[in-house]
Amino acid sequence: MNGIQHIEGKTFHGRRGDIKNAFSYHVDYVLLDPELEVDAPSLFGRNKSAMVAVHDRDYGGEPKNGTGVAWARQALAEAGIQLGGRILLLAQPRVLGHVFNPVSFWLCHDESGVLRVAIAEVTNTFGDRHSYLCHHDNFAPLGSGGWVEAQKIFHVSPFQPINGTYRFRFGVEDDKVNIVIDYRHAEGGVVATLVGERKRLTNSGIVRTAIKRPLGSIRVLALIYWQALKLKFKGALYRSRPEPPAQEVSR
Repeated sequence: MNGIQHIEGKTFHGRRGDIKNAFSYHVDYVLLDPELEVDAPSLFGRNKSAMVAVHDRDYGGEPKNGTGVAWARQALAEAGIQLGGRILLLAQPRVLGHVFNPVSFWLCHDESGVLRVAIAEVTNTFGDRHSYLCHHDNFAPLGSGGWVEAQKIFHVSPFQPINGTYRFRFGVEDDKVNIVIDYRHAEGGVVATLVGERKRLTNSGIVRTAIKRPLGSIRVLALIYWQALKLKFKGALYRSRPEPPAQEVSR
């Protein structure tokens, strides 16, 4: 991959269980190699202010105090995983200085460029963060044909319990992204998807996105709160925020 890519994606969320709820909306992600210096469009900033920007402190570790890809490499090392290849970041960027990522992904490749491990970095609206280390037991390539499981231990939606299992499927191809998160528990669950084409990030693309989807992650937060309000009116059980898990990464 050369340069910074723009994923004009579409996300879908569908709730299982007695109280149904489903929605989809468009969302913008960027895909980049955080360790590589590349020419970027003038409206994009890397660790500096710009109309659209990616700052290391927004990813990898505590929100607003992250260390970026260095954290991801440390997480792999602590898990005893040695790949030797590039780590790409798939995340929503800052827009006009504001950022919120319900989930971003560190895509970890081996020396031959094969995707073997992904770290799903989940942030809730309470300001907490936890990450799930995703790989097959034999470190087979991650792809759209296979699922990777992780035990849920982190509070995300107050309308879902902290138990059950995540199943991740990572369809990351040369021209598109198709990621599925399938959360299941005894009473229901949620399926969430992110689908979009991979295109080079350009100034014209940034301006077009600003017109079509202004305010970036502020809009995403507003949509999250709107769906929460709908669930409350439907009678979904609200669960108070517990303390987040002590460990940053689990599987």
